[in-house]
Amino acid sequence: MKQMKVWAIVGLGLSMWSPGALAQAKSSKARAAAPDRDQLGMTCAQILVMSSADWVSQFNEKAKDAAPAQQKTLRAITVYGKCYDARTDRLAASLAKSGAGPLMGARGTFRDFQQALDAFTAKALAASDPPADAVKTANAQLYEKQFRYEFYESYEKTPAAKPVSAASAPAPSASSTSSPPSPTAPPSSPASANSAPGAANPVTLAKNHFGELLDALPEDKEHQLHAAFGDIVGRSQMTEATRLEIYRYAIFLLEPPSAQPFSPPPF
Repeated sequence: MKQMKVWAIVGLGLSMWSPGALAQAKSSKARAAAPDRDQLGMTCAQILVMSSADWVSQFNEKAKDAAPAQQKTLRAITVYGKCYDARTDRLAASLAKSGAGPLMGARGTFRDFQQALDAFTAKALAASDPPADAVKTANAQLYEKQFRYEFYESYEKTPAAKPVSAASAPAPSASSTSSPPSPTAPPSSPASANSAPGAANPVTLAKNHFGELLDALPEDKEHQLHAAFGDIVGRSQMTEATRLEIYRYAIFLLEPPSAQPFSPPPF
């Protein structure tokens, strides 16, 4: 009887690990371990050391397929965005595990901020002349990720130093050397955006240029965008450094393709 029980248990184990089940398990493991081909054999850490523009340029040069240039650019932006989101997710998980992350109220406030930003982004991309193409839309979605990362980064006790790249260097017309906290970040020391007096203040420069871009739009679109933008910057917890980033982002959305960029992308 004991021998029969042993063989019954063995038979049950074999039925559970039939050739089909084993093949399915191996296939799932292979899919989980398989790297994204569009990463060109690089890790996300290696990709994020580069600016997004440098990564797109390298991807277009090294991707071994006959896809059109625009399609390659979109794929490159997608890879960069996935890597950026993965880094933010790891940071959020680490903060949650240590108990140092944002509380429910702060997360809710940030969600409201994101919704207002999304609404403005959609209106701005539709109002730009000519209307935003697929690449500009993809870049807008990429650049918007900075706000979520910085939201969690502001809760770190010792934020990691950001890699210096050409894309992160301050523009001559709007210099800001600090790493801005999030719209819902705890109180911090005054940002460098406040250190420049009068017309040299980078926030003032950005605000004036944004106003010029709004004035160039038809009156109905101007009013819509002005109201949508007010839903973003009218938040009392926002620091001047974050306000500067939002103005730069809004300017990026409305700038015509032929214009010299007001400021470099954030990464």
